[in-house]
Amino acid sequence: MLELQNISYTVSDEGKDKEIIRDVSLTLQDDKFYVITGPNGGGKSTLAKLISGIVRPDSGKIIFDGTDITDMSITDRARLGISFAFQQPVRFKGITVKDLITLAAGDMSTADACNFLSEVGLCARDYIDREVNSSLSGGELKRIEIAVTMARASKLTVFDEPEAGIDLWSFNNLIKVFDRLHNKLHGCIVIISHQERIINIADELILIAGGRVTKTGSKDEVMPLINSESWAVDSCDKLNV
Repeated sequence: MLELQNISYTVSDEGKDKEIIRDVSLTLQDDKFYVITGPNGGGKSTLAKLISGIVRPDSGKIIFDGTDITDMSITDRARLGISFAFQQPVRFKGITVKDLITLAAGDMSTADACNFLSEVGLCARDYIDREVNSSLSGGELKRIEIAVTMARASKLTVFDEPEAGIDLWSFNNLIKVFDRLHNKLHGCIVIISHQERIINIADELILIAGGRVTKTGSKDEVMPLINSESWAVDSCDKLNV
């Protein structure tokens, strides 16, 4: 279980302090699938980075399975069982796809590593020995990162807009991957997304606007509030409901 207790986070913008996350308190239960949604610039991705340890809050506490992880590094949080998949995956020159999956999962056969690639719609024999470098497209990198995250099988997994940069077929397959991942791991999955099809498979939605959690609940409870707001969002991000 993850608890955020009165978390706030401020950045300096052109010499002025800007509060990105404002006194957020949340409890994320094990064996649940959460989607964090809301307008662009509302603080969704920042909240994901606070959970994973990429940035640290100015105030408040983060408790994971009873342990205060507020000041822990991303590495220490990973050791405790927290994984994070970036919106823009990182490239690693000189490291193969198999290397990444094996590092994530520990001792793993090539056949098992290939199975994870197949899960995300990649032909394993074409990718298992490729380097994770500029020869891969953004969509390929995204799917490889999701395969790596699946292989790690963490207690808490955070995905920041996993649908970004992938084609429609891969996106449809991705929905099935998340559903299987949830049923297999029985851990906590948190996805930052605007996409209705991802929202549809969530156990609970968390709506963030202006750096605050404005509503939590089921789709039926949260979507009417989203539809009633006149948020200025890009057409490619707008919720199709």
